[in-house]
Amino acid sequence: MSITDSKKGVVVYCGSSSQLDKKYVDAAYSLGQALAKAGVPLVSGGGRGGLMAAAIDGALSEGGDTVGVLPDFMVERGWNHPNLTEMIVTDSMHTRKATMAQMSCAAIALPGGCGTFDELFEIITWRQLGLYQGNVVILNVDHYYDPLIEMLERMMQEHFMNPDHANLWHIASSVEDAVAHALRPIEIRPFSQKLPIEKY
Repeated sequence: MSITDSKKGVVVYCGSSSQLDKKYVDAAYSLGQALAKAGVPLVSGGGRGGLMAAAIDGALSEGGDTVGVLPDFMVERGWNHPNLTEMIVTDSMHTRKATMAQMSCAAIALPGGCGTFDELFEIITWRQLGLYQGNVVILNVDHYYDPLIEMLERMMQEHFMNPDHANLWHIASSVEDAVAHALRPIEIRPFSQKLPIEKY
């Protein structure tokens, strides 16, 4: 039985690079600690490097549960964090993302690269379509996401998104704000259905 069978966790999207500024690593570690203190499992890509590892280490330092979801080829290459409470192996990247979403009650995006942006935009899209009902939080560490926030605002100004779509995500400037918003009561979006893992 999975840890999150009885209680859904918070999925954290973030970079796995090992060459990152300490301010980002510290934020990820603090986020892991905060989720553990809140009694919420940390769900992530389960990597052994970068912010992913820092968030996992932070949760473990406070006795929290950490669930890592990795495709089989990453496990074969030894990219998984060695101290995960639970590791789930999937057959593809698509299944990985859907599994992480299905195991979570909310999503928080720390700074990251293409993979993080891919995960963030997919979960926002699923939230928009009512396929995902959790809160989505962008943790804007040291203004990292400012250009993205500006782009999102332009999308609405140019009518590629409706103005009310700004409610699909929350911009947080601190770990405390990110966790508090992630765990707020959820505003249910219409057209909800089970996440289509089998289609990915």
